[in-house]
Amino acid sequence: MTIPRATARLQLHKDFTFDDAIRVVPYYAGLGVSHLYASPILTARSGSTHGYDIVDPTRINPELGGEDGLRRLVARLREAGLGLILDIVPNHMGVGPENPWWQHVLEWGRQSPYARWFDIDWQPADESLHGKVMAPFLGQPYGEVLAAGDIKLEFDTRRGKFFISYYAHRFPITPASYSDILNSVETPRFAPVISAFHVDQNEEGEMSLQPADVGFAQLRALAETAEGIADINTALQAFDATTPDGFDALHRLLERQHYRLAWWRCAADGINWRRFFEVTDLAGVRVEQDDVFEATHALIFRLYTEGLIDGVRVDHVDGLADPGAYCRKLRARLQALSMQRPAELPPAPAYIVVEKILGADEQLRGNWEIDGTSGYDFMDRVGAVLHDCEGEAPLTALWSELTGQDRDFLHEVQQARRQLLANNLAGEFESASRALHAVARTDLRTRDYSLAAIRRVFTELLVHFPVYRTYADSNGRDELDQEVIEHALERARTSVERTEVPLLDVLARWLGGDAPREHANPRVRQLHQRAITRFQQLTPPLSAKSVEDTAFYRYGRLLSRNEVGSDPGQFCITVDEFHAANRLRAERFPHALLATATHDHKRGEDVRTRIAVLSELHEEWAREVREWMKENAPLRSEVPPEDGAPACIAPQPADELMLYQMLVGAWPLGLKADDEAGIRALEERLQQWQTKALREAKQVSDWVLPNQAYEEACARFLRDILQAGSHNAFLPRLVAWVRRIAPAGAAKSLAQTVMRLTCPGVPDLYQGTEFWDFSLVDPDNRRPVDYAAREQALAADRGESLRAAPGWEQGRLKQQIIRKLLALRAEEAPLFFQGDYEPLAVEGPMARHALAYCRRYQQRVVIVVAAHLPAGLMGHAEFPHVPADARQDSAVVLSDECEVKGGLQEVLSGTMMQPETGRLPLSRLLEQLPVAVLIGTVV
Repeated sequence: MTIPRATARLQLHKDFTFDDAIRVVPYYAGLGVSHLYASPILTARSGSTHGYDIVDPTRINPELGGEDGLRRLVARLREAGLGLILDIVPNHMGVGPENPWWQHVLEWGRQSPYARWFDIDWQPADESLHGKVMAPFLGQPYGEVLAAGDIKLEFDTRRGKFFISYYAHRFPITPASYSDILNSVETPRFAPVISAFHVDQNEEGEMSLQPADVGFAQLRALAETAEGIADINTALQAFDATTPDGFDALHRLLERQHYRLAWWRCAADGINWRRFFEVTDLAGVRVEQDDVFEATHALIFRLYTEGLIDGVRVDHVDGLADPGAYCRKLRARLQALSMQRPAELPPAPAYIVVEKILGADEQLRGNWEIDGTSGYDFMDRVGAVLHDCEGEAPLTALWSELTGQDRDFLHEVQQARRQLLANNLAGEFESASRALHAVARTDLRTRDYSLAAIRRVFTELLVHFPVYRTYADSNGRDELDQEVIEHALERARTSVERTEVPLLDVLARWLGGDAPREHANPRVRQLHQRAITRFQQLTPPLSAKSVEDTAFYRYGRLLSRNEVGSDPGQFCITVDEFHAANRLRAERFPHALLATATHDHKRGEDVRTRIAVLSELHEEWAREVREWMKENAPLRSEVPPEDGAPACIAPQPADELMLYQMLVGAWPLGLKADDEAGIRALEERLQQWQTKALREAKQVSDWVLPNQAYEEACARFLRDILQAGSHNAFLPRLVAWVRRIAPAGAAKSLAQTVMRLTCPGVPDLYQGTEFWDFSLVDPDNRRPVDYAAREQALAADRGESLRAAPGWEQGRLKQQIIRKLLALRAEEAPLFFQGDYEPLAVEGPMARHALAYCRRYQQRVVIVVAAHLPAGLMGHAEFPHVPADARQDSAVVLSDECEVKGGLQEVLSGTMMQPETGRLPLSRLLEQLPVAVLIGTVV
């Protein structure tokens, strides 16, 4: 079996290696998953905690245990009957001294065979960067750093090479500059070396690799002698920037390199190579080129051929020049290798899913030849259906009332986009604008459109762009992309100057309305395609940064909807809309991953479900939070103006209201007001979240210039409101409120868990979330997992009937449900892999408060029922359970397709049920738990 039955995501790093993973294989096998799903395992930057900053894709990360460690893990997995899915990163690489390809580009410039492997613009608008790579890694402006002596010329005796050091950074010296360094010392010992570095130099002073290798060897030999190393050290002293002559000499030397050292703040405006989002130490890779594709994937292909992996999850597929072409090529290569896999493994197709954020009405392309997404779309749909639509208007009004803000989420996104285009992503925006201007100048009818006009109109198109990206290629765009562009144009026309509306339509043609292949002139075709690519690689980081990393932290009507893959502007969906999404997935991508927690989530799955309860209890919440803000008003403080930031009160109302939601959502089950140690631990975690939230919002503070005074005032406010004592009436009220809503939040969580395990698709379990998951944004959601507690709980599970009872707070109930349903998936594999999806109606007074569907394959059927919007029904219940008096006279109605013969076994309780005239009464279905899963045979 190559399609997983269920996956378990593990975050691997130096403190959780392959050998650590080996130790938990029996646990996950016992839980019932079929595959581990590992974070990237290729060699990443030293100390990487996530693995997405790969610096050498040709080796398994030695910090994880290297290839030997991987083989040990796979051997243990195979023994346990499990497979391995690998997270791969084709879009970008980490840059720095550990990346040999990047270092070679810095050393040799455009001569390097790797120069075209990275997405570098060698002829940018800034003439000082022609033929150079901007290296924006300095902590202060270049001149200040140089004068301080922090930039040093050094020599590597092992390699025989000179290099520039700046703290942990290393920048190679181009061989053409070696004679300049060596000529600073009058010694005959350098003569043959200087001669070697003059061989084959062209008019530009560039030389070939082979003579340089001779010179490096001579320098290594010199460095082995006392006289030679003394001469080399003398040469280095001539470039000591702390002396006037050395300052000038070092500056002249740096000006002759294939890179330009720059202050890190220059990156946003002037960087001339594609980054991952705005992360300056992650460089875009041109994987669309065949040689780059093969070089970066060679190890992955070998691992697949040797049977060490069974499939891949492709990270950030939208960052690629042509995601569809990439996915099809990847499928073809893996398919060609499948017959070479070990005989004991099935030669069936590899499992391929992609990390893709879909818009509310957007569908994954059907021609990519993949199995689906990595699950953000399901996380959005299942999260949205758990919200009460009746709470949208009251909570919107509450947000506006308490914060003084009447802007909706879309407005926040648009404002964030303008800010990002002007600042954080200015360099990428300028590159795309110039690519469009180059197209304009190829046609007499458009050559008069100025770069400034293109910038203005292009900005409005980007501000109103509704999805992550389009997928136009040499054939232009398809009908789906045409709908996206028309939507963007319709909105952009409302903000573009009336006189420039015609240019808006021209841009739309350039960006895929016209097919580049139709141009007779090869140069025009190339410029046109380049403009499309620049545009399509700009919109994903713009979308992600404006939504997830900015507007999410500005707009906090209800934070349970501020999640990766979700649109907080869409407060909820109906049960019918949820069913429709499931049926569509069953038809188009029945093997897509289903996630409710990931390494990138903003809030753990149980934080979200508890906050979602507020949508049902919106009136009570409004009264409560108004009182909290009054009680805590004396603890706010005035922050004086700092570094251009105006004076203000901290925390501002929006920040305070979002903080209360986080406290309510993340408060650990059972934590009491007098537990000082527990509260301090929570405070520390929340303060880290708070600091990140304030900086991501980019309003009062940010990452570039943190407003320390405001951040400290907010931290002080958090500390004060959590300080136990008779003076603090808020803390016991907070604890009481959490106790009030926690059972309903847990009921929603169990419903979410059951739906993830039974809806069409492959359920993914993020590490540790089989217990309650009250994690926060990264790095909090990547904390070590207490496997000992989970293993102990699993070992104690005797398969008994499950019910909501005292002790549910520990999380064992959630784990038991997961185990039972994973066992069911193993027993009824065809039903879950190929079964139809049929919504079921609920009749009676509780019709609005239950969600039901069935899965059917041939003669087998599974019926799933979950309490829906349970808070109002549960009252002040102490357990995640719907009381009997709330379930009377309501029933699930079985459709003709799901009519059963004989009884149905309820999987979680083990009891047998007999439908009554095609109806299943909720009084029995939800007698023990807020969820029920029944298996049987159809008529």
